[in-house]
Amino acid sequence: MFSAIALCSIVIGGYRPTVAPFIAFRAFKSERILEVWGSNTETGPFRLLEIYPIAAMSGRLGPKRIQGDLQVPEGFYRINRFNPQSRFHLSLGLNYPNSSDRKLSDRKHPGTDIFIHGNHVSAGCLAMTDPVIELLYRQASYARDNGQKNIPVTILPFRMTNTNWVRMCKSYSNEPNLIRFWETLRPAYDRFEATHKWPRPHVNRQGYYIWPN
Repeated sequence: MFSAIALCSIVIGGYRPTVAPFIAFRAFKSERILEVWGSNTETGPFRLLEIYPIAAMSGRLGPKRIQGDLQVPEGFYRINRFNPQSRFHLSLGLNYPNSSDRKLSDRKHPGTDIFIHGNHVSAGCLAMTDPVIELLYRQASYARDNGQKNIPVTILPFRMTNTNWVRMCKSYSNEPNLIRFWETLRPAYDRFEATHKWPRPHVNRQGYYIWPN
């Protein structure tokens, strides 16, 4: 059971997005959606607030590994920048490269400046359209202004159900390193589906996500 969330509605373009004191984003690249989850506390449990379509997303399934590959990252991030004057209307910056990316990506040129932003063009970012980024930006701002220092963002290649996992492993059977990386992401999906508490992985010396008991 979820506790009641102290929710508030804000009118933007005729739509009232739901906001919460603590929020988190979860994106699925294959399904091209971004979910917004909310809670009264930083540790959760979280409740699904909104689902937004991703308008544009360059690259293919798989993590970002070098500057210019046009890949959208995969892994566990946080919002580290609010940009109200973005050339893509509004944008929320991610802390890419994180500690895993710095070990597994090109050491000199891993890339940078990954955003969730407006418009409908992408060069490694999640483009959401201008109306949708206004909703996301307001939801993130509300949480920040209420004291949330770290807004987590999980980006997964696909919904990691058993059916999807078998299908994707078959489709990418000639890329064992990619499947190995995805195996380190899957516990986040399973744990969150079971508990609705946001995943908090560690990173080992090789750069792979590991999960404390």
